[in-house]
Amino acid sequence: MPKPNESAPRLCLVEDDEIMGESLTQLCQLEGFDVTWCRTAAEAERVLVAQRFGVVVSDIRLPDRDGGDLFLALKEKCPGLPPFLFMTAYGTIDRAVELLKAGAADYVTKPFDVDVLVQKVRGLAASYGVGGEGADDTLGISPAMRRIAEQLPRLARHVAALLITGESGSGKEHVARLFHHHAIGAGGEFVAVNCASIPESLMEAELFGHEKGAFTGAVKVKRGVFEQAHQGTLFLDEIGEMPLSMQAKLLRVLQDRQFTRLGGEKLQMSDFRLVCATHRDLKAMVDTGQFREDLYYRIHVIHLRLPPLRERLEDIRWFVRHFVEEFNRQHPEEKRRLDPRTEQALLYYAWPGNVRELKHAVERACILSCGPLLEAEAFFGDGIGEDAGQPASESLADYLMACERDYLTMTLERHGNHMTHAAEALGITRKTLWEKLRRLDIKTKTD
Repeated sequence: MPKPNESAPRLCLVEDDEIMGESLTQLCQLEGFDVTWCRTAAEAERVLVAQRFGVVVSDIRLPDRDGGDLFLALKEKCPGLPPFLFMTAYGTIDRAVELLKAGAADYVTKPFDVDVLVQKVRGLAASYGVGGEGADDTLGISPAMRRIAEQLPRLARHVAALLITGESGSGKEHVARLFHHHAIGAGGEFVAVNCASIPESLMEAELFGHEKGAFTGAVKVKRGVFEQAHQGTLFLDEIGEMPLSMQAKLLRVLQDRQFTRLGGEKLQMSDFRLVCATHRDLKAMVDTGQFREDLYYRIHVIHLRLPPLRERLEDIRWFVRHFVEEFNRQHPEEKRRLDPRTEQALLYYAWPGNVRELKHAVERACILSCGPLLEAEAFFGDGIGEDAGQPASESLADYLMACERDYLTMTLERHGNHMTHAAEALGITRKTLWEKLRRLDIKTKTD
C-alpha cells in the first residue's frame, strides 16, 4: 500500500466509536497510510490473520472483547505479528503497561495529540520493515496487484501449489518469493529454476541430482533442486518450456514426494511448496498435446494472473517514483527528480518488457541525465518511446490542477508525509493543506 514514492505502511485500526474511528481513518490516510478500519475484535482478528499490516492501532475497550486479549491471542496464532499501539483512557493505563510487558509496542492516553500518534505509528511501521525505506514487498498500487498482495498470506498458509501467469517482466518471480516469505513456519529455501534455460539433456540431473560417477564428469554427489527445496519452496519458471518426458517425471514426484538421484538406488524424500510460472497459455498447450493434462490440473490448484503494466497505469507512476528514490538512496550526491510532464509521457508508452523494462529505463535515465531533473528525453532519447502516444490536449484548468496535485505530492514526499511540516513549507495552514488534498482527491497518496 503506497505512499507517493514507496510502499506506504498498511495500518489496521481497531476502534468501535464511529466519530473517533472515522476521524483517525481520514487523518491516517492523509498522512500516507493505507487504513483498514475494524469496529470489533472479531473483525480485527479475521483481518489480521488473513492480511499483512505494518502496524495495528487498537483501543483497549472494544464491544466484544478486550483489545489486550485480542493481542495476546494473535501472538499465539500469527508469527511475525505487527507492532500493536494501544489507545487507552486513564483508568486502563495499568492494563496498557501489562500489555507492554507482554510484547505490545506502545500506548497513548486519551485525549492524545494527533501528531504524536502519527509519529509513533510511523516509527513503529518503519521499524517493522513494511513500507519503510528499501521495502520490496509491494507489487504495485493498482487494484489488481493489491488484491494479489492481500491474497498471498492466506494462500501461503493453505495451498502447496500455485500457478502464476503473466508476460515476461511482469513480476512472476517476485510474487513467488513473497508467497514463500508469507508461508507460516516456512523453513527451507526458495529455489528458483528457469526451465527454458536448461538443456533437455541436463534437466533430469538438475531436478533430481546425481550420484558420484553417474555419468562422465559427475565427480561428486550433487543434490537436485527437489532436495534443495525440502521444507521450502520450489519455483519452476517457464514451466511451459519443460519437455513432455520431464513433465511425466515431475508429476510422479509431485504425487509421491519421493525420487532417486541419477545413478542412485536410494529413495529420497522431499516436501516442498511448488510455484510454477509461465507466459504461455497452458490450457491451449494441453489441447494441442504440448503439455500434459494431468500435470496441468496438478499445478493449477490456484491461478494468479499478473496483468501487464499497460493495463495498470497507476503502477507506472508508482514504480517510476520508487525506482528514482532507490537511485537517490544509493547515490545521494546525484539525486534526481521527475518532471511532472515526464511522468505523463511515460504513461503513453506500452512497456512491452513490463516492470523489468521500466526499471532499466529509469536506471538508464538517472545515469545518463546531465542534471537533477529527469526530462522525457532522458527516457526516450534512444528510441524507447518511439511508439508512445501523445497525451490529449487539456484545458488550462486541468493542467494547473495537475501541476498543483504534483507539487503538493512532491512537497509531502520531501517532508516524509508529515502534514504540519509540509504545510509550513508551503506557507499555508495545516487545515488549508488538508482541504486541498481532499479537493484534489489525494486520499491515500496513490495518484
